Amino acid sequence: MIRLDPQAVRAALAREQARFADTHPRSRAAFAAGQRHYLYGAPSHWMRRWAGGFPLAVRSAKGARVHCVDGFDYADFCLGDTGGMCGHGHPAITQAVAAQLDQGATLMLPTEAAAWVGEELARRFGLPYWGFTTSASDANRAAIRIARMITGRPKVLVFDGCYHGSVEEAHVALDADGRVVMRNGIHPNAVEHERVSKVVPFNDAAALRAALEPGDVACVLAEPFMTNFGMIEPLPGFLADLRRLTQQTGTLLVLDETHTFSSGPGGVTGRDRLQPDFFVVGKAVGGGVPVGLYGASAAVAERLWQQVPKVDPAAVRQSAHLGFGGTLAGSALQVAAVRAVLAEVLTDSAFAHMTRLAEALAEQSRTVIAQHRLPWCVMQLGARLETMFVPEPPRDAAGFRRSRDDALEALLHVYFMNRGVLITPFHCMLLMCPATTEADTGRYLQVLREFCAGLVGATQ
Repeated sequence: MIRLDPQAVRAALAREQARFADTHPRSRAAFAAGQRHYLYGAPSHWMRRWAGGFPLAVRSAKGARVHCVDGFDYADFCLGDTGGMCGHGHPAITQAVAAQLDQGATLMLPTEAAAWVGEELARRFGLPYWGFTTSASDANRAAIRIARMITGRPKVLVFDGCYHGSVEEAHVALDADGRVVMRNGIHPNAVEHERVSKVVPFNDAAALRAALEPGDVACVLAEPFMTNFGMIEPLPGFLADLRRLTQQTGTLLVLDETHTFSSGPGGVTGRDRLQPDFFVVGKAVGGGVPVGLYGASAAVAERLWQQVPKVDPAAVRQSAHLGFGGTLAGSALQVAAVRAVLAEVLTDSAFAHMTRLAEALAEQSRTVIAQHRLPWCVMQLGARLETMFVPEPPRDAAGFRRSRDDALEALLHVYFMNRGVLITPFHCMLLMCPATTEADTGRYLQVLREFCAGLVGATQ
């Protein structure tokens, strides 16, 4: 295997960043203008994370393509970090949203389409009862609050290296000594996280058992396939252990499939017939309209109704607050978008196309990497794949941390941007959408060959 020269990587990164700055003056000027009124230069502080030093300013996006104000066209494998998994400007979604906007976007009343959406959610994901929120973060918070309500327990258990949006209880990690600490990039905010959170390594059933046995954990919040620290696959039997241990200890299981929805029409839960107490999905299912969804099992619903009974609203004035939701949750606009996505966009045939492309791209990427004798691996889950700069897929976040190379990641990102390919800026993830073509994946592979050859040449 080739051992890369860190100095050569840093020198190449400096060259590529300089090239990006020189060729994108309008994007650079737009970011500079944003400094005057945005806290971190753009409408979302996440937008500053692109490795070129500033983000592209987008003129338009369609399908799997992005066009920036500097006149460059990009094959988009970032796709809004999964939020754009439908592709940009899909006509079925734009038409449904435009029609609903014309007839009322938010009403504090359901539309006829809501019944169809509820039936389809139950069919796809297997849980019978559903609620809308405005993001997957809010959906996770709803599940956590319900879990605490019906168990009377205070703590939430998450896996080291997890990502569950802006959920406070998930802003934690394990340090080298196994202590609960703030995860990288999350700053202290006076919350005593060890009082509300437990953290254990993914794929460690013994640690999970020890953490659950005291009986103080309301729910485990987990992805069935971790996607934040590279991609970490559950070991054989681990998800079965997770379900068994949560049931034995009276702990509820929340599966957050906001990212792993890429695995297929029903997510990993539908594909593998998992039986969580709660199911959460967001981003992609709204087709660009802010949406989060949480599903609950029949047993959870019955326990909730014991706490907050379903009553005749004509006879009893009852607060509908429950501590979650909001006036925009379940809006007519959200329902219209979700119906279009589920009925016409992220269909069985669309997932088959996306998965076929991702499988082929993953295998072809592995071939290119092997030809250049680089100690990297590629993981794939449905329409999603990730390059990791480790020789073997890690089994937990600690294994990924030990070999993470920030400079090499940054170089990959800006190198590909300079050659017309966008990859998710927070890690090395690629996502297919229904509009992705073999020409797009071929474009990525060509740049990957050039990237690998350049690194090896600079090292030898």
